[in-house]
Amino acid sequence: MRIDDFKLECYFGKYEFSAPYLLAQSDCESMSARELLAMEPGAEEEYLNQNLGYTETWGDPELRDLIAGLYRNMERENILVFHGAQEAIFAYMNVMLEPGDHMIAMYPNYQSAYEVARSVPDCGLSMWRLHDDGNGWSIDFDELESLIRPETKLIAVNSPNNPTGFTFTNDQMSRLIEICGKHDLYLFSDEVYKGLELDGEPREWAADQYGKAVSLGVMSKAYGLAGIRVGWTASQDRELLDKLVRFKHYMSICDSGPSEFLAKAALKHGDELLERNRSIIRENIKTADAFFARHPEVFEVKTMECGPVAFHKLKLDMPVSEFCRLAVEKKGVLLLSGDVYEADGPYFRMGYGRKAMGEGLAKLEEFLNEEFRL
Repeated sequence: MRIDDFKLECYFGKYEFSAPYLLAQSDCESMSARELLAMEPGAEEEYLNQNLGYTETWGDPELRDLIAGLYRNMERENILVFHGAQEAIFAYMNVMLEPGDHMIAMYPNYQSAYEVARSVPDCGLSMWRLHDDGNGWSIDFDELESLIRPETKLIAVNSPNNPTGFTFTNDQMSRLIEICGKHDLYLFSDEVYKGLELDGEPREWAADQYGKAVSLGVMSKAYGLAGIRVGWTASQDRELLDKLVRFKHYMSICDSGPSEFLAKAALKHGDELLERNRSIIRENIKTADAFFARHPEVFEVKTMECGPVAFHKLKLDMPVSEFCRLAVEKKGVLLLSGDVYEADGPYFRMGYGRKAMGEGLAKLEEFLNEEFRL
């Protein structure tokens, strides 16, 4: 297989661990292993005494039970644990796509959701684009139906969406599932930000509602525990899950025992962690709104319904990639230029999930004042 570079990771590889002010991140505020273990009585001692041998390929049974408990219609057998979400996406796309197939991907999206399709010979790919409606982002279901071909096999969506923050309502997800059912299509639904709803409407998991859907979850994003590298797929289609586990045999084989232990501890206190991160996002929205209100000539702000990211528009007469480069090189402020997503227009991703956002915005304001006299 020959596959193009993952542009986002190449960009972050250059700046993420050297820039002091991270305003581009898509995950939420993390914590130490000690803080997490302290939430569960007796967990620290049990963690230190665990055996460091191999784990089950499907994932720790208790962990799978805890994950299944997040859903309405799932049991342990409906859950396959992966070494992060990226491994799960790569496995799914490789198992599903064959020469002659066609897939549709929501766009913009996480690159791996569609890049595998580009690497499969004679596999067609169409983009179902989110549209900038002036205040935020919207989707057109008639447009989706126009993209469906006789050879279309699956639709890949990401909601809450990275980078835009767009999120299907439950009615919209039902419409999407209706379309998939009508055309007998598989649905890959990346829902790694589920639980960070900001509009008071808890979203339903796609896999609970449709037999040919796979829901992707992970501890990295909404829970803020990217370092433990635990993700999963949930589906009513156990035959598909069996194909995925056979592909996993050629990747990680099994996950890290210590990581799975930490994931169990986190999920036992999942509601608390999610509320903590929603609170951080809400406070950061207030801080960011005040910042943007001071610079209406520079930025066009886009609303976000859920999750920790937004995709704002730069109004200055310069390439957004150049603006982001200057910000990180001159002030150490990391923003993510939209060209990483091959986006049409001068957009950039901003992350709202970390406590230090205010410090980063203060440095960004210094940058505007010094470079553009704003």
